[in-house]
Amino acid sequence: MFKKSSLYLLFILMLSLSCSKYQKILKSSDVDLKYEAAQKYYDEGKYDRAIPLLEELIPLLRGTDRAEKVYFLYAYSNYQSNLLYAAAYHFKKFATTYPTSKHVEEMLFMHGYSQYLLSPIPELDQTETYNAINSLQVFINTFPEHNLVDSSNVLMDKLRVKLETKSYQNAKQYFKIQDYKASIVALGNHIKDYPDTKHIEELNFLILKSHYLLAVNSIKEKKLERIGNTIEAYYNFADSFGESKYLKEAQNIYSKMEEEQNKIKLENL
Repeated sequence: MFKKSSLYLLFILMLSLSCSKYQKILKSSDVDLKYEAAQKYYDEGKYDRAIPLLEELIPLLRGTDRAEKVYFLYAYSNYQSNLLYAAAYHFKKFATTYPTSKHVEEMLFMHGYSQYLLSPIPELDQTETYNAINSLQVFINTFPEHNLVDSSNVLMDKLRVKLETKSYQNAKQYFKIQDYKASIVALGNHIKDYPDTKHIEELNFLILKSHYLLAVNSIKEKKLERIGNTIEAYYNFADSFGESKYLKEAQNIYSKMEEEQNKIKLENL
């Protein structure tokens, strides 16, 4: 028991001394001391301690031969601390501030990669996803021969899948809430934007079903026109997906619409 208490007290004492030493460095006016300490904390992975020192050093060392390295460490300290908005900003600013640096390609890539990490799940707003795609494309366009171009393309493909998923979910949502006019437009737009989507068969069927449900619930004046749209949608679906798992239901829709169309035409004679 005594041994455990002694070890605990020793730990507290060492921690206190460490904090006291750090506070002295922070309060010091010795630029060289702060520079060496910031680099030491960075190398040890103590980014929470490196960041305040580096923030002080950036304006103090501006225009000197150590300014670039300080800003490099500062950008990465933010990244390693998972402060991704700050990291993305400073990676880009490094690239514009030091355009001839040997690190400029890396920093421009890391700007895009940080934004990639900020990209949220498809259910949320995708502004960060678009930002990441644009930033990675800028990196590719600026350094087309760089060895990180392939990695950038892989990241962009993943981001585009996320955008497609978002679009797919939004399009289906109109159908779920029974806004069939909006559903037809949104589903069609998704197919236009993502012609190679794996959901192509399902989406075309939902377009057919949206036309059908819109026709069924139409007022008399619009019913015949909407029945015609449904029949046209059926032909488009059947021609493209003759082996579809939805074909039987599609055929039932067609039969009902054809019967209803003939009935209305007879009534109008």
